[in-house]
Amino acid sequence: MEDSTILRERAQNLWTSFARKVDPVAQATQIDPGPDFGLGRIGGLDGPKDEIQTYACAATSPEVYGRWGTYPPSALLLIGRRGVGKTLLARALASLTGTAFITVAVPRLVIEVIHRGGQVAELLSGWSQTLSEMPPVTVLFEELEFSQAREIGERRQDLPVGPVMDLLLDLVDRTIAADDTLVVGSTSHPETLRRAFAQPKRFERVVEVTPLFPQDIVEALEVHAAEAEKRAGHSLFDAIDWTRVVGHHREPSTGDWVRIVHAVLRRKARHEAGGDEPSAVTSEEIIAEVQRFVRTSDRLAVPSGNYL
Repeated sequence: MEDSTILRERAQNLWTSFARKVDPVAQATQIDPGPDFGLGRIGGLDGPKDEIQTYACAATSPEVYGRWGTYPPSALLLIGRRGVGKTLLARALASLTGTAFITVAVPRLVIEVIHRGGQVAELLSGWSQTLSEMPPVTVLFEELEFSQAREIGERRQDLPVGPVMDLLLDLVDRTIAADDTLVVGSTSHPETLRRAFAQPKRFERVVEVTPLFPQDIVEALEVHAAEAEKRAGHSLFDAIDWTRVVGHHREPSTGDWVRIVHAVLRRKARHEAGGDEPSAVTSEEIIAEVQRFVRTSDRLAVPSGNYL
């Protein structure tokens, strides 16, 4: 078996070479040749985690499906609002299976192809050729409901939907057909997602990613607080009553809650930089930041948050 370092370098070099030749790929995709992100770093979401572990068997123990008279799903579709952890679940799948991880920002890819034009044939042929040469890889098609994505202004009615769908379905089919490739899609707008994506032999296994309130939010915050303290090398938080903190508002996504906690930590860092000796973070300080977040979000009237 090839050394894992060699496989990572090969994956990086192959994808980078392809992206260098095709601008939309360079602008809309990223590769992590050796992701290190366990499911334990995702708070809550026990159901989706179980789905990820089940799909991982397609790479780690493919023979087990046959012993139960079945076969792995062709691809997973993760549905849920922004910031709930869909991308992290896909990254954890890649880490769990020891594969490289490619993210495809579908809305960005659509815009790049429309604006640049003339590279569709090169993109498709290069896509298939590159995947055929890649070591095992997990590919995430992020936000398949491209016409409603925030990245392109949301609810765009002026896009050439027919040609775009032809391109995306072709890319998805080619990716699923590639050997040693796990395929995941995601969307924050399942209610308007075109049904062609969720057909047999495409994204046939649909997984809802919806954190349970408040327990999944609390667990995620505890994970992130522990990781912040690990990075800092010392204690940062007082005895936080996370359930009480989270109970002050149901609206923020998991990603928003993480951003709220980091906003408090950044304020502490600013005070220390100014010569103060700030105390540990308290529940009241996080609650005050929640209230600020709510006021700001109401003014913007735009959902926000990335589960970072």
